Amino acid sequence: MSDFETLVKNRRSAMKFVKDVEITERELSEMFSLTKFAPSAFNLQHAHYIVVKNPEIKNKLYEAANKQYKVLTSSAVILVLGNTNAYRDVGPIHEGLLNLGVMSKQEYDMTVESVLIFYEERGEPFQREEAIRNASLSAMLFMLIAKDKGWDTCPMIGFDPVEVGRILNIPESYVPAMMIAIGQEDTSSQRPRGYRKPVGEFVSYDTF
Repeated sequence: MSDFETLVKNRRSAMKFVKDVEITERELSEMFSLTKFAPSAFNLQHAHYIVVKNPEIKNKLYEAANKQYKVLTSSAVILVLGNTNAYRDVGPIHEGLLNLGVMSKQEYDMTVESVLIFYEERGEPFQREEAIRNASLSAMLFMLIAKDKGWDTCPMIGFDPVEVGRILNIPESYVPAMMIAIGQEDTSSQRPRGYRKPVGEFVSYDTF
């Protein structure tokens, strides 16, 4: 079994963490420095992360997350946000390729124009979907990286997004994709992994 296969199979959603385990900003930064290589549509990099380690703020998130115990015992709680206006950054994001001569001015102008039209014509619902979709791709990579670094995670959607937005001063243009609790899993009462469908039940070829 390859190292990556082992990593994928060993990653689980941790329901409980060992209390008082410190995770440093340096460790988190190392993980995020790899997370930035996640795929994103048109390289717009919609994802934004808010890491909460402060006990007082974390307690407020605990309340907003239906008092889920794993929030309290985690080393940090991470909000994964998607920027609904990410498409507006298409110009600055591609300027580097223009300045390096990888893209011609004509290619650059066409890319910027086409991306702006692509998102604006499809409107706010699509922009919101794209924010969540691309932030989720980034979050999955983050969780795999965290596991590779010896940390356990649990993605969560059981929280009040409006209250969380108020607590963390989240701008209206950012939509919460998920919350991730991270720490060292307390395996003392870990249950066996839940049922996973066989490939034939969730994969079709050529048609549904």
